[in-house]
Amino acid sequence: MSAPELGFQHVFVPGTNGWTILLLHGTGGDEHDLVPLGRQLAPGAALLSPLGKVREGAAPRFFRRLAVGELDIPDLLVRTDELAEFVRAAGGPYTLDPMRIVALGLSNGANIGVSLLFRHPGLVRGGALLRPMLPYEPEASLDLAGTDVLVATGSDDPYTSPADTSRLVEALEHAGAAVTAHSEPGAGHGLTQHDLNVTARWLAGVLEPAAPFSE
Repeated sequence: MSAPELGFQHVFVPGTNGWTILLLHGTGGDEHDLVPLGRQLAPGAALLSPLGKVREGAAPRFFRRLAVGELDIPDLLVRTDELAEFVRAAGGPYTLDPMRIVALGLSNGANIGVSLLFRHPGLVRGGALLRPMLPYEPEASLDLAGTDVLVATGSDDPYTSPADTSRLVEALEHAGAAVTAHSEPGAGHGLTQHDLNVTARWLAGVLEPAAPFSE
């Protein structure tokens, strides 16, 4: 299901519990890529999955990079604002509750998810950031009180470092977010089944507050 005139090619799958998962694919993915995972991890939630507008060769991305690990920050800022406008615009035709939207981003999608939190606090209720990096330092006045964030990394991820991850968690916590940090031992940039189990439990704790998250 897809509505025109929202600025992004996308997929929308209706839900039954009033929550929406904003799915943000990784490099080379598309608007269909994370839909099965979203349904697996958050049964009952609506799924909103946009296609990144940038191409690296034939691979879709949400923003440009200058090299592996070197992000095009001016482009990221512009693309972040475009994505935020899409999320707001989608609320009308799809009757989304703006207080019940949680982002789920993988790699490139996780990085623009971080940028959404930094530039548009309050746009989403929370974010599951799978294999993110710290794209840039947030404004000192950033207020993320009431926002839940999962930062899921691999201990052997070649695209980021423990110091970068620690700085990301520190920046989110300093802004008032409730952060759950998970590092998968021995894992690289790819996800493991345990990563998915951790993410599912975290999402259940956010979407169903009566069932608190515990790793």
